[in-house]
Amino acid sequence: MLDITRFTDYRDKVVGSCSKVIVGKDDAIELVLTCFLCSGHVLLEDTPGTGKTMLLRAFAKTIGGDFRRVQFTPDLLPSDLTGINFYNQKTGEFEFRPGPLLTNVVLADEINRATPRTQSALLEAMEERQVTVDGVTTKLEEPFLVMATQNPLESFGTFPLPDAQLDRFFMRLSLGYMTREQEMAVMARPSTQSILDTLEQAVTPEETAYVRAAFTEVKVAGDVLGYLMDIVEATRQASNFTSGVSTRGGIALYKASQVTAALRGREYVIPEDVKYAAPFVLAHRLTLGGGLKTGAAERMLRQILEDVAVPLESV
Repeated sequence: MLDITRFTDYRDKVVGSCSKVIVGKDDAIELVLTCFLCSGHVLLEDTPGTGKTMLLRAFAKTIGGDFRRVQFTPDLLPSDLTGINFYNQKTGEFEFRPGPLLTNVVLADEINRATPRTQSALLEAMEERQVTVDGVTTKLEEPFLVMATQNPLESFGTFPLPDAQLDRFFMRLSLGYMTREQEMAVMARPSTQSILDTLEQAVTPEETAYVRAAFTEVKVAGDVLGYLMDIVEATRQASNFTSGVSTRGGIALYKASQVTAALRGREYVIPEDVKYAAPFVLAHRLTLGGGLKTGAAERMLRQILEDVAVPLESV
């Protein structure tokens, strides 16, 4: 039997804890939480200094997970992520030295600055939940969350992620700036790092395991599933997109809608859940023709969401 109060309690604990560090971004924290519960990963595009690193550090401490940050650069090698086998002269044997991917929460900072080969090593670990070094496969720990960042203002010396690799990310988010009042309050308070140092684990591993497994029991009525599929098909038929949303994208939206409903205290999905999650889950999966930029894809998708008929009643 699905206990929906465990979802709302979990959300309140996680958002309440992270919001002590990241002010005024409760929606973004909840979206990261949605990705986490769906075993997905986050692509965060934003200007430097908006709190991307602190958000993930706070999230890791809140759920009681280990955290690693990797600064992606053109000389970063796949082995710098996965780990290496080194020769131990004392024992006369090779030993595995694990890389930063063997943890719970990974921040891949400026992923587009690394070479495609290194990007692929990260994306393979994200998808397969394992790394292979010298033919030996090591399973990654669960839970496992990757948040990769990109600076949208700077393209010099970068290696943009191909569309097929962008599709591997569950959501693309942007924190944006705080309000004037919030920003002044942050400037006047103790340093964010000192607040982060005092942050404690807010949820237990048992609570995390339950919500990550039980959200699949949230019901999706036939007309709501039909509405979701109408959105997916509309992206495939729109002339502005050279390719629409993949089946993987449709499955991701289905899961995100279930978690959104559960975090809002419902055992069933309504069309508003689908409509809310769609821009974050689908926009980065759309390929634009004519040299249009990514911001245009989200605007066009929001127009599609306005045009697709919403079912009037659902249970």
